[in-house]
Amino acid sequence: MTRAYVGLGTNLGDRAAMIRAAVEHLRREPGMTVVAMSSVRETEPVGLLDQPRFLNAAAAIETELPPRGLLDRLLAIERQLGRTRDGPRFGPRTIDLDLLLYGDEQIDEPGLQVPHPRLHERLFALEPLLELDRALTVPGRGALAEIVAGLQSR
Repeated sequence: MTRAYVGLGTNLGDRAAMIRAAVEHLRREPGMTVVAMSSVRETEPVGLLDQPRFLNAAAAIETELPPRGLLDRLLAIERQLGRTRDGPRFGPRTIDLDLLLYGDEQIDEPGLQVPHPRLHERLFALEPLLELDRALTVPGRGALAEIVAGLQSR
């Protein structure tokens, strides 16, 4: 089993209900077990600023799925919850499930990058991870707590 971390985000519709629905889908998926959830926080949009505020959280899961299989399951859950990818990049979305970390692996394949390629720049993803495990290390980037402290001091 591998410990992986999934970022959850939404800024359309009933955001709290969408986070709850996404967590329920994760809990029902074969091959993975949700072992911890961060608190949910409201955050400002990044990239495309003229859009509603987001709710963000993170889930720690234990999985026997390989990284690509896990990503495929996350994308399937997004589709089941009404996510489409026809809007602008970084635009509004019903749900976003990002594979942030997969054990201590570093993966760079077409369509799959782990750690998430912008994780080290995004407090809305890093702070929930820190809540789940203060001792986490981001492969290739260092101690999660130090990354967060550096961003918070800007």
